[in-house]
Amino acid sequence: MTEKVDTKIQFSGLKSGRYTYDFVLGKLFFSSFENENLEDGEVKFSVVMEKGEHLLTFYFSFAGYVSSICDRCLQPLEIPVSGEETLFVKFSDTENSDDENIIVVPENEYQIDLSHVMYEYVATALPIRHVHPDDENGLSTCDSEMLNLLDKMQQKDDDEKEIDPRWEKLKELKVK
Repeated sequence: MTEKVDTKIQFSGLKSGRYTYDFVLGKLFFSSFENENLEDGEVKFSVVMEKGEHLLTFYFSFAGYVSSICDRCLQPLEIPVSGEETLFVKFSDTENSDDENIIVVPENEYQIDLSHVMYEYVATALPIRHVHPDDENGLSTCDSEMLNLLDKMQQKDDDEKEIDPRWEKLKELKVK
């Protein structure tokens, strides 16, 4: 189990230049956010901070996996995630930004907590649909027992559906 990660970076007192930070986000980190689809995993972040006089630029690179449940068979699943992002931090007591890649912090701020930003990067890297991948033959790697049950339920639904008689008449018009 990964320990609680301190994602705060103190930039006050640092000279202008580049600084590198590495983080490993695990279960304790992800479970601190309320998202049942993102409660566990291991994602490694490499963060490069470029400190300028009135601007901080963060370059994020991350890779790892998130544990989830398959949408199809309801079995545990590890979803690979990776990405690269850039974040700009401006200092101002009056200005605000609507740009998602720019954060404005007060001029007297001395540190920034990147936890929410890193969480959002991982969350948006997840696919919409969480399913087991197909094998090299193109067959599903989902739980076969659950897939058989789903097929039976689909066939039962198909058998019970009553076809609208208007559609049957239209089928008769098909060109032979």
